[in-house]
Amino acid sequence: QVQLVESGGGSVQSGGSLRLSCEASGYTASSACMGWFRQAPGKEREGVAGLNSQRKTRYADSVRGRFTISQDNAKNTLYLQMNSLKPEDTAMYYCAWSSVCYDPPSLSQNRYKNWGQGTQVTVSS
Repeated sequence: QVQLVESGGGSVQSGGSLRLSCEASGYTASSACMGWFRQAPGKEREGVAGLNSQRKTRYADSVRGRFTISQDNAKNTLYLQMNSLKPEDTAMYYCAWSSVCYDPPSLSQNRYKNWGQGTQVTVSS
């Protein structure tokens, strides 16, 4: 059973940075496809960044150039480095896992099977 635990959220001012972590267990990291999603109050969950087993990445237009997704296979941990944060980045952030990989990586939540519990990111102006 795949288990995902996010951490690293918090409150920052506009322009600040945070690094989210997603510690995973129950699968082989090198063969997994992972993604980061977020959901703001009153809004639908949206894909932020994806990473497939070929180490290809994909980003939502709203975060491209500011966010970086990466994975440490030795630690079975997925990261999301978030720079130049904006108030509109405020949301609950979730990591997700899929045994089926797409090229480019998918940002559709329907293609991910397992989810973490989320970590809150709040950006103040």
